[in-house]
Amino acid sequence: MEYQSIDVNGSALYFADYPGEKGTIIAVHGLTGNHMQMHYYAELLKGEYRFISIDLKGRGNSAPAPADTGIELHTQDILALLDALNIERPILMGYSMGAFIMANVASKRQDVKGVILLDGAATCTDHQRQIVEPSLGRISKPYDTADAYVEEIKAIYGRLGVEWTDHLASVGHYEIAEKDGHWENKSNEDKIRLDFQSFYDYNPVKVFENVACPILLIHSTGSIGAMPALFLAESYAETLKYAKNIWKFTSNSNHYTLVFEERKDVNPVILRFLESL
Repeated sequence: MEYQSIDVNGSALYFADYPGEKGTIIAVHGLTGNHMQMHYYAELLKGEYRFISIDLKGRGNSAPAPADTGIELHTQDILALLDALNIERPILMGYSMGAFIMANVASKRQDVKGVILLDGAATCTDHQRQIVEPSLGRISKPYDTADAYVEEIKAIYGRLGVEWTDHLASVGHYEIAEKDGHWENKSNEDKIRLDFQSFYDYNPVKVFENVACPILLIHSTGSIGAMPALFLAESYAETLKYAKNIWKFTSNSNHYTLVFEERKDVNPVILRFLESL
């Protein structure tokens, strides 16, 4: 695996590139994540597939997000990356916000071989807002040390039902940086909130009417600590109705354990889907 940075649409996009022979999978993380959020799927698929896991702008080591950030601008960055790397017949994988983005990419590019949606690309209501927004304040909060930040996210993930691991600790350290004598998240809270607001402008009907390739949708139905699942069955009604070729798998994972655990229920489903393409 090697790390690369490439200029797309005027600023840098950073990504981890794992080699493989069967084709190229482009993977995009969730709202407050980075390329490390896709770790378990990279470990599953690398070697067989070239697996490119991206830091969206405003996350990790990519450039800051633009002032008018949102799903559409991230979509344009992925389209530009595919062109810059001369990738044809890509397989797209997106988690949470990444699923919204990758379905959008597939609606705009006709050579996409398949799309894997990890609990995203749904219709959003106040239900999602009530679950997501309370955790966003940590992004702009200053911390005296890197360990203090990591301890706070350890507590947050504990409340979300996620078992703490060395991998999660490494994710925490990657997403922060020292600035003006303190530590803080590399992201900008206001821009993260703009990205989240763009979920509500997303129209699954218009997107999925224009996606021709096969789609695998993984729906996580597990409760998130004391909270219900992020996306309920009705959240996917329009996605399932208007997608032409979609296969849905229901997992008992919750929205966060879907990526922060090795999912022995989901992994074989993904492998079967890839083999069918």
